[in-house]
Amino acid sequence: MFTAFARAFKTPDLRKKLLFTLGMIVIYRLGAHIPAPGVDYTKVQQCIDQADSGGLLGLMQMFSGGALLQITIFALGIMPYITASIILQLLTVVIPRLEALKKEGQSGTAKITQYTRYLTVALAVLQGTGLVATARSGALFQNCSVGDQIVADKSVFTTVIMVITMTAGTAAVMWLGELITDRGIGNGMSILMFISIAATFPGALWSIKESGKLADGWIEFGTVILIGFVMVGLVVFVEQAQRRIPVQYAKRMIGRRSYGGTSTYIPLKVNQAGVIPVIFASSLLYIPALIVQFSGSNAGWATWITDNFVQQNEPFYMVAYFLLIVFFAFFYVAISFNPDEVADNMKKYGGFIPGIRAGRPTAEYLSYVLNRITWPGSLYLALIALVPTMALAGFGGANANFPFGGTSILIIVGVGLETVKQIESQLQQRNYEGFLR
Repeated sequence: MFTAFARAFKTPDLRKKLLFTLGMIVIYRLGAHIPAPGVDYTKVQQCIDQADSGGLLGLMQMFSGGALLQITIFALGIMPYITASIILQLLTVVIPRLEALKKEGQSGTAKITQYTRYLTVALAVLQGTGLVATARSGALFQNCSVGDQIVADKSVFTTVIMVITMTAGTAAVMWLGELITDRGIGNGMSILMFISIAATFPGALWSIKESGKLADGWIEFGTVILIGFVMVGLVVFVEQAQRRIPVQYAKRMIGRRSYGGTSTYIPLKVNQAGVIPVIFASSLLYIPALIVQFSGSNAGWATWITDNFVQQNEPFYMVAYFLLIVFFAFFYVAISFNPDEVADNMKKYGGFIPGIRAGRPTAEYLSYVLNRITWPGSLYLALIALVPTMALAGFGGANANFPFGGTSILIIVGVGLETVKQIESQLQQRNYEGFLR
């Protein structure tokens, strides 16, 4: 990986792209530290030291690079864009118009991207309003004595200005990501997501060292680093694993030219769903606690939810989390990969799997293989997601900030591998070897 970056800096045009990307990253991180208008920065910092950011709030805090609880202009980060992209991807399966646009190629993809931008702005307004209302009421930091003083001016004008600022910040983050995609090294949104998560690593690691008791915290610190290396190796191994289904294309004569007769394969990844099931499961499990928080009820059902679904180290929470991740892994694979469509396309272009008849038998075979490899992929996702809860049992409880969490490590490794591949492919395009040496 480091060799690829070193070679890229030696290539003039790639060096310009890397430096441009670094400039956009600096602007993004700068915006993540500029407070929104009307926010008392000193009181926010005072409350952050006492904050317990778990569940969906912790997930949004991670995707915002620590900017959410600080209520900065980039507080929402890229979370609205991620949510909008997932919603559009799910709607493509159920809305024929979106499915038709997806099949139109580049023009249809551009139209879907435009819809994603509109939905991102709408979600940013909604999430920004919720964040500002929560901060004004003091519920954002429930255990902080000055939590209700974060926003001193509670007038409607200040509230509207804060929401507009955060919405504009989300639009600016989306624009920075597209600039990195067009003029940088590519994968702009993924790189910003990578930076947001990686920015929280140093502080989280140092907090584990500060709270440790063995050898002034260095043993806990070293153990977490060791667990992180093991998890990175496991994630790299599984993310690169794939089942290659061989495909043979029949040779055809059209006029005087011969077409087809080639061999290729369909790569089916073991983790076909990526990190989406973990995000879905985390968001869904936060809903019961959110209902109890807003209802303020002390009934039996509310007490049971508080006892079993608020703390992440509770057995009911862990079992529900595990089962939901497995369910959403199968659900997302089912809607994102259509064996019937793949089989029809293969049949249309004269392709077949050796030993399998074209058409319906091919679709059934692809579905069978996909279900077989989704099982280990879903179990792997569930185990990786539960590692923070299990590992933190020896480091002061499940509410501590474990840097190598399931969602964060999956995104970090996935984006890192994809970025290195893109840089290597661009280097290969610029490496010309002559016939004579």
